[in-house]
Amino acid sequence: MTEEAFDVVVVGSCMTDLVSQAPRLPKAGETIHGHKFFIGFGGKGANQCIQAARLGAKTAMVCKVGKDFFGDNYIQNFKDNGVYTDFVGQTSDSATGAASIIVNSAGENAIVIVAGANMLLGIEELHKALSAISHAKVLVCQLEISPQTSLDALRMARENKVKTVFNPAPAVPDLDPDFYRVSDVFCCNESEAELLTGFSVANVEEAHRAGQELLKRGCGSVIVTLGPQGCMVLKAQESTPKHVPATAVTAVDTTGAGDSFIGALAFYMAHYPTMPLEEMACRANQVAAVSVQAAGTQTSYPFKKDLPVKLF
Repeated sequence: MTEEAFDVVVVGSCMTDLVSQAPRLPKAGETIHGHKFFIGFGGKGANQCIQAARLGAKTAMVCKVGKDFFGDNYIQNFKDNGVYTDFVGQTSDSATGAASIIVNSAGENAIVIVAGANMLLGIEELHKALSAISHAKVLVCQLEISPQTSLDALRMARENKVKTVFNPAPAVPDLDPDFYRVSDVFCCNESEAELLTGFSVANVEEAHRAGQELLKRGCGSVIVTLGPQGCMVLKAQESTPKHVPATAVTAVDTTGAGDSFIGALAFYMAHYPTMPLEEMACRANQVAAVSVQAAGTQTSYPFKKDLPVKLF
């Protein structure tokens, strides 16, 4: 696969999820018996990249993992999903990012994230991937790596007329204002929108208000995702925001649903550049709705063959 040909390039994080299921969360100093343990592939960046790849996008991941068992496994996971891995760096200076997750029987969780090698992704790696970034159709970034690296990547893409999708997650209250200006699509969930704007975002009307505030800061368009309530789509050049309702489904596991949405959105932006943004959001909602009906994060992400033909 030549570097020049990518639909979607994701600059972001890889995490190995170490998940223990137990009847309840342990107290300090306490050891309890869990009933199930599994290792999953996670990290917002990698999740988004893999969902885009499973829908048929030609994808490349720019990230950093450790020279360790988890890092080797992650690179294999990308290859198994058809993601180009020449820009996945391995370092001996830090371990592959890991998330230790305990889930109780009510589905509540306690998570410790150690970003590890993710924080060593910097400008040097971006320069190595410059040709891929500058020739991509869509570039996707989040905040699980150094924010400066995400901002640099978004700027590189914008300078080369590449469409940018920015997902300000995990959210920080003091986001650099430049992030808004380099985002063609600024996509966040309710809690991220709340933290960034200071407004409560509990329903469609409030999402509209928060979305308008984010648009004012310079984004090309804003999508505020609202879980089962769908999402709000606002565009700088259009006065009327659109509420895109979600399909009602019975959720089994919502972990990674937001990443499934963003990966799908990036796929649609790359493959159907003239499709209205609200239609892309509507289809991305349907892809994410499939993901919440199965357990796990990437394991729940649908492939093109699992989805209705009308989505393509």
